[in-house]
Amino acid sequence: MSSADASDHPPPPQSAEDRKAASALASLDDIPADSAAAPSDDNVDEEAVSKAMLSLGSAAGAAAKPAASSAAAVKKNVKVDAADVALVVDQLDVSKARATELLKSHDGDAVAVLRAWARG
Repeated sequence: MSSADASDHPPPPQSAEDRKAASALASLDDIPADSAAAPSDDNVDEEAVSKAMLSLGSAAGAAAKPAASSAAAVKKNVKVDAADVALVVDQLDVSKARATELLKSHDGDAVAVLRAWARG
């Protein structure tokens, strides 16, 4: 196998969205039997293009929703006391970053964090 053959095939996609996009794009390469019999100037299967665009659009829309919700969570500017972080780290045995995240999600209230953690 030559190096040109190896570069023709990219590594398989890792995430589900990448695999979905790759399969949609691969469907564009499939030439239907009826179009092979009657060659035309543009050898594009419009139905395959439509399906690929719809699947790519739905994947992009699904990826944009979590980004928008996380951006809203980031905009929330909550001051967290270092003593509260230390308390949460000590009591819940979590990292400082996780303790800070929990405190910010509970408006800096350590008691609310501990209660929520106990509830599960």
